Amino acid sequence: MTDLMTEVPAVGSLHHLDDHRPSEPVTLTKTPAPPANLEDAPEETEGVEAVDRPDNPLADWLTVPDAPVLPAWARSSAALTANTAALARLSWWHTRYHGLRTPKYLVKTVALAARGFYRASVGLWPTLSAQDHTATVKALKAQVKARPEDIDLAARLQAAHAARTQTRRWRFGAAATAVAAAAAGIALADPALQTGIAAAIVAPLAHLGRGEETKILDQGAPPLRVDMSAQQLNEALRAAGLLKSGRGDEEGPKVTCVMGPVRDGRGWAVIFDLPRGGGKTASDVLAKREVIAQELGVDEIQVIMSRVRAAAGGNAGRVSMWVADDDPYLSDPTPSPLAKLERFSIWDAVPFGQDARGNRISVPVIWQSMFFGGLPRRGKTFTQRLMTAAGLLDPWVRHYVADFKGGQDWMGMRHVAHRLVLGAEDDAIEAFRAMLKELLAEMERRFTLFRGLPTSICPEGKLTPQITEKYKIPFIFLTVDELQEAFLAMEDKIREEVVDDLGRIARRGPAAGFISNYASQRPDAKSVPTKLREIITIRCCTQVTDTTSSDMVLGSGKAAMGADASLLSEEHKGVTVLVTGPASFSTVKNDLLTTAEFNALCLKGRALRMPLGQITGDAAGDVAAVAEQAGVTIPPVLSDCLDVMRHSDRLHSIDLMARLVNLDEDTYGDWDQERLARALDEAGVKRTTKQINIKGKNLAGYRRADLEAAVPEELLLASREVPVDPSPSTETAN
Repeated sequence: MTDLMTEVPAVGSLHHLDDHRPSEPVTLTKTPAPPANLEDAPEETEGVEAVDRPDNPLADWLTVPDAPVLPAWARSSAALTANTAALARLSWWHTRYHGLRTPKYLVKTVALAARGFYRASVGLWPTLSAQDHTATVKALKAQVKARPEDIDLAARLQAAHAARTQTRRWRFGAAATAVAAAAAGIALADPALQTGIAAAIVAPLAHLGRGEETKILDQGAPPLRVDMSAQQLNEALRAAGLLKSGRGDEEGPKVTCVMGPVRDGRGWAVIFDLPRGGGKTASDVLAKREVIAQELGVDEIQVIMSRVRAAAGGNAGRVSMWVADDDPYLSDPTPSPLAKLERFSIWDAVPFGQDARGNRISVPVIWQSMFFGGLPRRGKTFTQRLMTAAGLLDPWVRHYVADFKGGQDWMGMRHVAHRLVLGAEDDAIEAFRAMLKELLAEMERRFTLFRGLPTSICPEGKLTPQITEKYKIPFIFLTVDELQEAFLAMEDKIREEVVDDLGRIARRGPAAGFISNYASQRPDAKSVPTKLREIITIRCCTQVTDTTSSDMVLGSGKAAMGADASLLSEEHKGVTVLVTGPASFSTVKNDLLTTAEFNALCLKGRALRMPLGQITGDAAGDVAAVAEQAGVTIPPVLSDCLDVMRHSDRLHSIDLMARLVNLDEDTYGDWDQERLARALDEAGVKRTTKQINIKGKNLAGYRRADLEAAVPEELLLASREVPVDPSPSTETAN
């Protein structure tokens, strides 16, 4: 029994707490963690006490101010040199400006001196005429007249009159002597001294002759059309309901100006914080743009506002505002630098235009998809072509173009485009659908290739410059203009299929090197479905009729944030609102690239691609392009007919005439079928048959084969020698 009891383990044990207490007292004060690198640990200085301890009452007073010692213009030698040079340029400009106006200033000075002399004479006349004695004489004369028998008054009057006469004589005499002496001295003095004396006399007289608004010097800089102060800003925000009104004589809460208001270029700049406790944010200020502009006395297009995010030192209540002196977008457009470049890399941001302050705006297009919208004849196509033009100057960009308007805007792309679709007729729609299927197949082929490449070559599963040149896989630039014309011409089922294809290209294509560039007019639900628009990353909009249309192009809620294209007017051609991110937008005056310059870039792009074997597809088989390259002249009417029939092997004359008018209304607007027939006969076209049967309709028309027969045979052979696509197969790459 005892043994059993001794084998039972103890259920508890006895500990002495004093044995487990630390030798040093426990403190609740947190101690800093030791540095990871012991070499970086601060050296302990014996006997030195930190002054920033929270229990030190002098900690705040002894804290070194977090402010620069020198002003901004003198903090570096570069800034000091730049400001000194700017001061020298300004001084030299004012010297020339006022130097040319010196004769005008002299005439104004003499005129002011004459007025000053008159004022001085009027002021001295009471003294010279002794009017202080005249009052006494008049008083005595009145008394003598009332009492003529008073001899004493008569004697006093006589004495006062004599005193006045004597005073007048010596005062006038002294003045005349002084004037004569001065005139004699000036006449006998040296010319240099005469000039000094004249200046000494004219200067005080001109000063005496000046008025409150008189200015001798002209104003070198134009007067400010818009003035701004912190008081005006507060009043504008208070009128917009963004600041509370005070009680009684109090003005109420005010904004805190972090910077300004200061002059910034041709306008005023200010950065301010809204007061706390008012419940208003920076987004509320952006939504009141029109009211604030009205209170400041300007148009809302002159008010540029944006939030200052935390990355730039801002917060939810900080706003950056710039108010222009006049409309900053009415100046002449800047020529696009792309027109003079010999080559461009699509990996770089594309030069796009400049904002209201004149800052250059460039748009990166790699891994992006773009959508351009707005009213007709506002520069939408010209803006869209800037992006495509950049791709023309990079030989490792392959172009697919669909222009459903079918005009002259994109005709130059026949020299470069791998696929070119023109018009919105049935044959063009079918060619467009086939082009999309080709793009989708190419996209899947590329993804298969990327999956088989090692991570050292394809680290992120995307196209790289090394892959492009090693495997001959160019970027693909898909450009579609007037997208709504195609959708409106399609049946519902086909339209849904095309929208899905375009959406897949815009959603998955960027990783495979696809750049989508779409354009349309007001993109309603039928013209451009929402599920296609909402996946586009870069939006650009010219003038539209209302904020709803603006949000359709730029994204829902963008107008409330300040990105509102409905503020643009008819005069703002080539001006767009550009949205590049959820909170990144700006109003841009786009660079101008004319149609002639764009066509010249197409020829330059063809020349860049020829040595690399990148003239493929439609560009390689285009008869007109080959003829132009060979220096052979084809009759324009024959070339235009081949262009409009690029998707058809036969066409009725009435339809051919309609397409030619759509292509170039200025040339073919007054033509009829008879004139067209005569022109084609003169171009050497021999019709094998004059009647063409299309879908059961037997009408006069032309076959494409008959038109091609009128082209020199060597050009046809050259156009049919289509180079083999240098892109490798998946198996070869693997």
